[in-house]
Amino acid sequence: MTVGNPFRQILLFTVPVLLSQVFQQLYNTIDSLIVGRFLGTEALAAVSSSGTLIFLMVSFFMGTSTGAGVVIARYFGAGDGQKTSDAIHTNVAINLIFGLVLSLTGVLFVPTFLVWMRTDPEVLPLAVSYFRCYFAGGIFLVMYNVLRGTLNALGDSRRPFYYLVVSSVLNVLLDLLFVAVFRWGVWSAAFATVLSQSLSVLLCLFHLCRKGHVYTLSVKKIRIHRDMFREIMKNGVPSGIQNSVIGFANVLVQSSINTFGKFAMAAYGSYVKIEGFAFLPINSFTLAITTFISQNLGAGEHKRARTGARFGIICGVLSAETFGLLIWRFAPQLISLFDSTPEVLSFGTKQARTVALFYFLLAFSHCIAAVCRGAGKAFVPMLVMLSVWCVFRIIYIELVMFYIGDIGLIYWAYPITWTISSVIFACYYLFSDWVHGFDRIPGKESVRGPSDGPSAEDTDNN
Repeated sequence: MTVGNPFRQILLFTVPVLLSQVFQQLYNTIDSLIVGRFLGTEALAAVSSSGTLIFLMVSFFMGTSTGAGVVIARYFGAGDGQKTSDAIHTNVAINLIFGLVLSLTGVLFVPTFLVWMRTDPEVLPLAVSYFRCYFAGGIFLVMYNVLRGTLNALGDSRRPFYYLVVSSVLNVLLDLLFVAVFRWGVWSAAFATVLSQSLSVLLCLFHLCRKGHVYTLSVKKIRIHRDMFREIMKNGVPSGIQNSVIGFANVLVQSSINTFGKFAMAAYGSYVKIEGFAFLPINSFTLAITTFISQNLGAGEHKRARTGARFGIICGVLSAETFGLLIWRFAPQLISLFDSTPEVLSFGTKQARTVALFYFLLAFSHCIAAVCRGAGKAFVPMLVMLSVWCVFRIIYIELVMFYIGDIGLIYWAYPITWTISSVIFACYYLFSDWVHGFDRIPGKESVRGPSDGPSAEDTDNN
């Protein structure tokens, strides 16, 4: 991504990522559709309660993986094959450990977490069975995100898309078989997801283990390189903390909504699935921005990095708001796809029409955060989101619940905090010297000239 038209490079990277995200969101949504249609409102509420808790459990690991992606992209852009390889193998070693920890923690402590979230007693047994099965395969979830992130950091967004299409189709077929045909129960939807994710991991490994590239993954080389570990943690821990505090705040939102009963839970889960589609372009462009910024700053292309950042931000904001307008307009019809119960429809529509018009602020905050991460400034979005999306959001919700107890005001927590963070991020982007962050790190200066890029043999598959 260090040569050629920057707009074209960003779009060529973004489109496969966006399509892969669409497929992933589709099969997550189909999970809920199948469960809601065949197993009822209680089962839908159990699955619907999963999103925020799963994100909380995996958010730190995903954040550290994002930090590793920044390191891999920077060294790949600078043409340093040895450090690129060391970063990849260190990242895999770290996350093998993280994956095992996630699986054990999830299986052992799921009932406790769900009780803390004030899950409806009618839903609790189903939710426990779903989560335990899901987290039993937690290592596959972690490793898929790591391997996909590695390919993306190398500028390859096509293969993760192909692999996700295959696993998505498998997931849907298994959902129908386990839930609709065998009627095994809500846990089988999680089992289908675990099986499909394991297939994605195998496909990613098959490609990364191919010989002849600077990034070839070798089982014998998987170990933690001390210097690379410190660098990955320096970039990854702030992102991990950022994700964790967002996840924690969202769990508190979910917990407050859970107190309004199973219909509110089912509605919230249905809306989150719909909102996920609006987040697809945001996530796709932020990933493209981070990779583009990292590779180009690693190659010393400062002006090109600024140009790409502006283009990515504009595209992310416009695409997210387009989805928001569509969701606002068709909210009742979209919610009814999951559950047409009047109470569920009322809660879900109210949330959609409170939040959807403000997606441009969500996109703007995430895009600037992506710029910061790509420039090695991961501490900045961590601090902003810790203070605004976590601390302020929690205080707001606690005050609303204590003094008013109106679910509609809980929904407003999101637009309010997105507005505040966007103002802060705009000031930082406009008035800070983020583009020269790597230049001040001793020993991390670019090793290739402004017009140089990776060799042909390293980019033929990117």
